[in-house]
Amino acid sequence: MSITGIAGIESGFGISKAFPELSKISSSSTADGAGKFFSELVSKVNDIQVQSDKAIQGLASGENKNLHEVMIAVEKSSIAFQFMSQVRNKALEAYQEVMRMQV
Repeated sequence: MSITGIAGIESGFGISKAFPELSKISSSSTADGAGKFFSELVSKVNDIQVQSDKAIQGLASGENKNLHEVMIAVEKSSIAFQFMSQVRNKALEAYQEVMRMQV
């Protein structure tokens, strides 16, 4: 009695076929991706805060007469910063949890 393997697994019908992005990911590209994500997040939050500051300056100088638009920009800036800080906190918690794992 001979047992043969499942045909087709070696030819690309296995995990690499179902999840092609997993075969391309290395640990350095994952770290680069996370770094790129965080740098883009900080950049976008900074842009939103700059727009908010410009709206406040426009209101103070009399260029902008719409108080509601300024308040929306300020709240958008606040929410974006809170989101960024929560993402940072969760990333730090995950890192600390990984460091507490016993090998």
